[in-house]
Amino acid sequence: MGEITVVGIGPGSLEEMTPKARQAIESAQIIVGYNTYIHLVEDIIQGKKVIGTAMMQEIDRCQMAVDEALAGKKVAVVSSGDAGVYGMAGLILELVHKLEKKEQPKVRIIAGISAVNAAAALLGAPLMHDFAVISLSDLLTPWDLIKKRAKLAAEGDFVVALYNPKSKKRVKNIEEIREIMLAHKAPSTPVGIVHSVSREEESAVISTLEDFTKEEINMFSLVIIGNSQTYVKDNHMITPRGYRL
Repeated sequence: MGEITVVGIGPGSLEEMTPKARQAIESAQIIVGYNTYIHLVEDIIQGKKVIGTAMMQEIDRCQMAVDEALAGKKVAVVSSGDAGVYGMAGLILELVHKLEKKEQPKVRIIAGISAVNAAAALLGAPLMHDFAVISLSDLLTPWDLIKKRAKLAAEGDFVVALYNPKSKKRVKNIEEIREIMLAHKAPSTPVGIVHSVSREEESAVISTLEDFTKEEINMFSLVIIGNSQTYVKDNHMITPRGYRL
């Protein structure tokens, strides 16, 4: 029986991949992943069998990974960021647990640096207090439920990090979220926007809740909206933890 290791490769740069994640990839016989993520690790997978698929083919590629493990292979499934945060860890486990107990290959999950952590570090320290992470992609989650979660997070004065904030088809959704946030947060609330964190195209800008949608935002962006105490100093976005200084 083979095994599957679901690996969080970090946000992009090999420098931000953990040694444990790199070791798992280097020791695997077969690498499985979304083509964009395969490209991020191509320097360390030379000579290995690679199974790459396009976006929206997650079930197919995870099933192929399971099939290879059932054939006795050592498989690494790569996800950007952390494999358990909008990654492939859950889907792999769901597919494996559909099998009879005696047929199930061993599964390991290796954590990685999540994009939200890497983006926060680039902005300063916006996640120093309680925060919520919400994906604005409505492909797998109804939009009304996403809006409800955003509303509750805003009411609770959470710092809110938004994954998948805007696509070519989802142009208005980010505006709806902005309106929901404005009903509970001040227009001057700091908002950080990070593009392609830890990759060559990396960039970051700090705006406000009133104006942040005027900035360039796309599927390679991550948006962090502060809470009522978040402030900006010397281009650092800071959410106080509450220490008495």
